[in-house]
Amino acid sequence: MSRSRSATSVPGVHRRTVLAAAGAVSLSAGVGYALRPTDSQAAGAAEAPVAHSRRAAAAAPLAPYTKGTTLASVAAPRNSSGYRRLGDGPGWKRVVRAELAAPKSGRASRRTTLAAFVQFTDLHLTDVQHPLRLEYLRAHDPHAWRPHEALTVPGAISLVERVNALRGAPVTGAPLHFVMTTGDNTDNNARSELEWFMTVMSGGRVTPDSGDPKHYEGVHNSGLKLYWQPDSTVRDGDKAVGFPHLEGFLAAAIREARSPGLKLPWYSTVGNHDMLPLGCHGSHGDGYLTEAAIGGKKLMSATAAEAKKLQDAVKQATDPKGTGYRDFLKAHARSMRSVTPDEKRAPYTQADYLKAHLDPAHQGAGPVGHGYSSANLDAGTQYYAFRISDDVIGISLDTTDAGGHYEGSIGTAQLDWLARTLKDNKDSYAVVFSHHTSKTMTNTRPDPARPGERRHTGAEVVSVLAAHANVLAWVNGHIHKNVITPHKASGGRSFWEISTASHVDYPQLARVVELVDNKDGTVSLFTTLIESAAPHRTDYADLSQTGLAALYRELSFNAPGAKKTLAGDPGDRNTELVLKKG
Repeated sequence: MSRSRSATSVPGVHRRTVLAAAGAVSLSAGVGYALRPTDSQAAGAAEAPVAHSRRAAAAAPLAPYTKGTTLASVAAPRNSSGYRRLGDGPGWKRVVRAELAAPKSGRASRRTTLAAFVQFTDLHLTDVQHPLRLEYLRAHDPHAWRPHEALTVPGAISLVERVNALRGAPVTGAPLHFVMTTGDNTDNNARSELEWFMTVMSGGRVTPDSGDPKHYEGVHNSGLKLYWQPDSTVRDGDKAVGFPHLEGFLAAAIREARSPGLKLPWYSTVGNHDMLPLGCHGSHGDGYLTEAAIGGKKLMSATAAEAKKLQDAVKQATDPKGTGYRDFLKAHARSMRSVTPDEKRAPYTQADYLKAHLDPAHQGAGPVGHGYSSANLDAGTQYYAFRISDDVIGISLDTTDAGGHYEGSIGTAQLDWLARTLKDNKDSYAVVFSHHTSKTMTNTRPDPARPGERRHTGAEVVSVLAAHANVLAWVNGHIHKNVITPHKASGGRSFWEISTASHVDYPQLARVVELVDNKDGTVSLFTTLIESAAPHRTDYADLSQTGLAALYRELSFNAPGAKKTLAGDPGDRNTELVLKKG
């Protein structure tokens, strides 16, 4: 399979090709080596996406580096027990993985860069004052509520700042093409959260507050010992294990923050927490839940037995439409506390999500729509393909099952489109993006909008990808853990599945991916993890935007019930993943 032709001579997806998914999904503009970020355009249904990309001269590669990545340093605990303060720890070495191909000596001097990009995933920007939250599940499961959730916005802004400060790709020094965020960008399908996400990514002022603009109204100042009460002297359960008393914390948490926005173009992939209320309920049509979301009552406590029953219903998918949850709220109406109603907390629809991305106010460094186009809006789809560089295309899937539950699947129309897109672009390498991993696509409930369409599992997606020699990687999130999985098929058709940890649970990582041709019959994918730009050490007296971002990391490390294994094994972190050319 030859890769020597430029994008303008590649059949299938190229600079002036329009794709069709469910009738109308066009090729979105990527940023190749010859593109400045401001040159990026989105493809309309009949518009050439990157017609002028040859105008700019290619940027000269920079030298390899480690500063600002987990190769140089990683946050690590400074004390050995109790509540653990963080500081600078040793970096993680790069591991060469050869399960799919043997690395050949001398490749470093031969290789040429095909593409380089950054992956964000599972930002979970959270409206912590939203009435429809399940904080009270903590009565049964300590990790069902995170003490640090009020700081998701300054934490995400600090991650944007880290990417903006990177000196290109760490291994090759090549320019970074774009950032892809692989879903669960918001936490509770709330319009407030969607607005915060779009502003964090594209730049501007964001106030992570809803309800009463002058006062925080949520579990953090409820007086309930089940939750950390940072401003209060109440001896709550979190303070009992070392969480600090931080007077002024809540006022700082809901204060206006400023995001510089990504200096790179960014693309968006949808996750279950983006599309489904609570990340698991498939019905937007329940008037009671919608009214409760924008209303003035919030349930903050439940018994351990009630919490277990609700959590089991979510995990076992026995309440995909949320009817049991609705009945539970109705039964506890007298136990609810009064909060300030706010229409901004209403659930958003698929169309709302697409319109937010297409809004010129959120264009940032581009492209318009961040992968999505008006064709997606017309067709009711959230999957697309885009040109990454001359030799590489990107494919973004929608793996959320609108029928409900947090695990995913895709419909037949999307699976057929995926196979068609890969076949039509056999002369370009392909990187596939999704929210769910191959092992978490096990939910095949019918989509209410397409009740007669079959749903397909992750194993079926793997079979499709393995049938095409041009697939290099499937990049995803959802499991909040770093895991890199080799997928091997006959005839040399193999690819790597790269699953990256979230930015809400410790260690709060994003990942840089570099694709190189080793000029010896192999291709390498380099993965390098990055933390936010916030300092590892915290200062309890510093409640500035940066200080809160640092605190966000430390609190997440100490969150009761938090897993300590989400960084994965060394071979799931900073790696070189070797592949045979198909």
